[in-house]
Amino acid sequence: MRRTPLATLRHPPRALASTLLTLCVALPVLASCATAPKTYPIATKIKHVVIIMQENRSFDSYFGTFPGVNGIPMRDGVPTVCVPDPKTGACVKPFHDASDLNHGGPHSQAAATADMDGGKMDGFIGVVRNAKNNCGGPFDPECATQAQPDVMGWHDAREIPNYWTYAHDFTLQDAMFEPNASWSLPAHLFIVSEWSAKCNVKDDPMSCVNAVQSPAQLRMKNGSIVGQTPNYAWTDLTYLMHKYNVSWGYYLDQGTQPDCADDAMDCAPQPQSVSVPEIWNPLPYFTTVHQDDQLSNIQPVQRFLDAAHNGTLPAVSWVVPNGDHSEHPPSLISDGQAYVTNLINTVMRGPDWNSTAIFLAWDDWGGFYDHVVPPSVDQNGYGLRVPGLVISPYAKRGYIDHQILSFDAYAKFIEDNFIGGQRLNPQTDGRPDPRPDVRESASILGNLMNDFDFSQRPLAPVLLPLDPPPGPASLPST
Repeated sequence: MRRTPLATLRHPPRALASTLLTLCVALPVLASCATAPKTYPIATKIKHVVIIMQENRSFDSYFGTFPGVNGIPMRDGVPTVCVPDPKTGACVKPFHDASDLNHGGPHSQAAATADMDGGKMDGFIGVVRNAKNNCGGPFDPECATQAQPDVMGWHDAREIPNYWTYAHDFTLQDAMFEPNASWSLPAHLFIVSEWSAKCNVKDDPMSCVNAVQSPAQLRMKNGSIVGQTPNYAWTDLTYLMHKYNVSWGYYLDQGTQPDCADDAMDCAPQPQSVSVPEIWNPLPYFTTVHQDDQLSNIQPVQRFLDAAHNGTLPAVSWVVPNGDHSEHPPSLISDGQAYVTNLINTVMRGPDWNSTAIFLAWDDWGGFYDHVVPPSVDQNGYGLRVPGLVISPYAKRGYIDHQILSFDAYAKFIEDNFIGGQRLNPQTDGRPDPRPDVRESASILGNLMNDFDFSQRPLAPVLLPLDPPPGPASLPST
């Protein structure tokens, strides 16, 4: 598989939002100033939050052998856990997987339930063996020529040296859970709105009902929309950010989608662009984004690189990969790592680094083994454990965060840092919807503020090569 070239830099003009806000303060007689959004002082030294969301890896598959974490249970460097293979009758222990290309397994709500198996965490191979997908191509695990499904495989610095360097030099979270026990579309809906739902009446938030597995989604065939366009009428985080004058950008790595619709294991590639709303580009479906006239905030990833280079990052950036850069099986791990490294290097080289927090995570577990039973928060999740990293001049160096976290913690940090602790709460946010709970206020959810030390000397940039040499083995026996 050939590596997709990474974007080159261009330089857009600086935004004028702060200038206009200053004029409103100085000249309150202007009619437009009467409706200027309220603002809160920023709570920390962080003026820019960057959420880089990759695809389909469990915590154990990437960091299960990292020193000091709640990783794969071992004795003398040998795993003490195993998962039964119904085809061979063997119980398969986690193993080092040196392959750059993985296959993974199903990752729907049903697959999550079966993988967890009532807390036994032993269904991962059986789910792959029992996959009911049609044999449509080489990426369907039922058609693969592997002697053994690779869901029990783990990687270390030999395959992902840059990710392990970030974990060593900044903060690694070993209790970060997908917010929902399901696949990518619901996960991305939680990232931007704290809920996954279906709405029965266009633009009516009170018509929305819980849908953790099958929210409405765009259906494409041969590049054309098939059927009705979805409408996400419930309240999302951009509504609060617009209300309180917090700038944002949603940056899409254009190309092809990282995954298939309906959690299919194999499908023809579908286009991904800022002008085509789809699974990894859900904000164009949200009523509030249209009402607030913010569709132009959804931009190609090159605009993110330009803003990072120029020192014009918005307060909040979501950065989403395309299929080649996503690490979603069968995309190459090395391509995803190179893409992420380029994003982070660009931020670190830019003027905004000293006031930025980068949150790097993977949107769901992708069928890969993890030994930790997810805690229960409500009927939607949490889902399985995924890798999470905090990269910032103020991140605690070499720190392992053991707090229970989910992507809800990103929304909580944004709300606490930029808008005075306001929440996506139907009782207080001014736009009610029937969401089952306020996820950011869950009692078990940790606080990302604990991953920072704002009194420390700011950490220097850690600029890494896009094509790094392998690092050392994490276990002597491997």
